[in-house]
Amino acid sequence: MKRTWLLGLGFFSISLTWALYNAFVPLFLDDYLTKVSMIGFMMTLDNYLALFIQPWIGHRSDRTRTRYGRRMPYLLIGMPLGAVFVTLIPWYTSLFTLVLFMVLMNLSMSLFRSPTVALMPDITPERQRTKANGIINLMGGLGSVLAFGVGSELYGIGSYVPFVGAGAVMLLSMFVLKLVIQEPEALQQPGNAEKKPAVRVKEQLNRTTILILLAIFFWFVAYQGVEALFTLYGTKHLGMSDKAASSSLTFFSLAFLAFALPSGWLGAKYGKKRMILAGVIGLLLVFGAIIFVQSALVLRILLIVGGIFWACININSYPWVVSTGREESIGTRTGLYYLVSSLAAIISPPLLGLLMDLLGYQMLFIAASSGLVLAFICLLAVREDYVQPHAAKSSASSL
Repeated sequence: MKRTWLLGLGFFSISLTWALYNAFVPLFLDDYLTKVSMIGFMMTLDNYLALFIQPWIGHRSDRTRTRYGRRMPYLLIGMPLGAVFVTLIPWYTSLFTLVLFMVLMNLSMSLFRSPTVALMPDITPERQRTKANGIINLMGGLGSVLAFGVGSELYGIGSYVPFVGAGAVMLLSMFVLKLVIQEPEALQQPGNAEKKPAVRVKEQLNRTTILILLAIFFWFVAYQGVEALFTLYGTKHLGMSDKAASSSLTFFSLAFLAFALPSGWLGAKYGKKRMILAGVIGLLLVFGAIIFVQSALVLRILLIVGGIFWACININSYPWVVSTGREESIGTRTGLYYLVSSLAAIISPPLLGLLMDLLGYQMLFIAASSGLVLAFICLLAVREDYVQPHAAKSSASSL
C-alpha cells in the first residue's frame, strides 16, 4: 500500500496538469479564436492523441526490456518533456506558438500516461488491484481539486505561475517514482524477452475482453456526454444560473472522490464484475430519475448518489480489463482501455449535443441512460468475473 500511495504521485501530477490545462488554456485560445466550436476542437487534441499513441506506447512498453525496467524509461523521457512544455504554454506569443506548445505537451503526456497506469498492476497482486486503483484515483482526484482551488489563486498572481508549479510537481513525482518504484525483476531483465512469446494485440481481443471494452465504451459515452453538456442542461432546461449549474456537477465529483477507496475495497471483497453491475444499475436509476427532476436540491442529492455509483464502475473497470489477460499484456490492455474511453470522449459530446438540438435538452439524460443500458447488456454477456489463471499470480509476488 505504501508503494501504491507513492505511485499515486504520478497520477496526482497527471491530473493536476490536465485540470490546469482544461481550466486555463481555453482562455489563452480565446485571445485568437472567436468561435467556441474551434476552441472546443483544440481542447480535444489529447483525446485524438490518446486514441492512437497511448495504445501503441502501452503495447511497446510490454515488449521493452531495459535495466531501468519496462515502464520507467517512458516516464524518464515523457515526464521531463511534459514538465517543460506545460511550463512553456503560458509564455505563448502567437496562436502558432500556443498551439505548438499544446501539441508538444500532449505528445509528451501521451508518452508516459499508459506506462504510468500500467505500473500499478505490475507491482500489485491481482487480488489487491481494485484497492490500489481506488488509492491512485483518490490521488488523481486530489490533484484536480488542488488545481481548481489553489491553481485559480496562483493564476491571479500570474498566468504562468500554476503552470510552473505543475511542471515542478511532475519533475518531483518522476524523481520519487524512480527512487521508490522497483519493477518486478522477472519482467524487466533484457534476457527475459526471449523466454515468453511477444504480446500481440489481436490475441488479447478474446470474447470476454471485447465485451468488457464495449461496456466501458458505452458507460463512458454516458459519462462524458453528461460531464461536457450538463452546464447547458442546467441553464437551458432547468433555468439555473451558470454558477449553480457548474457547481452542481461538483457534487458528483466529490462523491466519486469520497467513495474511491471504499469501492476498491468492496471490489476486492465481492468481485469486480458484481460491483460494476451494481454501479451501472444504480447510475442508470439516477440518470433516469434526473429526467423528471426540476428541483436543484433534489438534483444535487441525486448527483451525490450518482457519484458513488460511478466510483463503483470506474474504480473496478481498469483492474478487470487487466485481470483478463497475461501479466505480459498489462501495457497493451492499458492502451486498449484508453482507446475505448478516448473514443467515447470524442464521439459522445457531439452525438448527445446533436440529439439535444433535435429533440430537446431532456435527451441528455435519456441518451446517457441508453448508454448505460447497452453497457449493462454487455456486462450480462460476460459469463463470470473472469480472471486468467496465470493473471492471478501477479508478478509483484517476486518483489
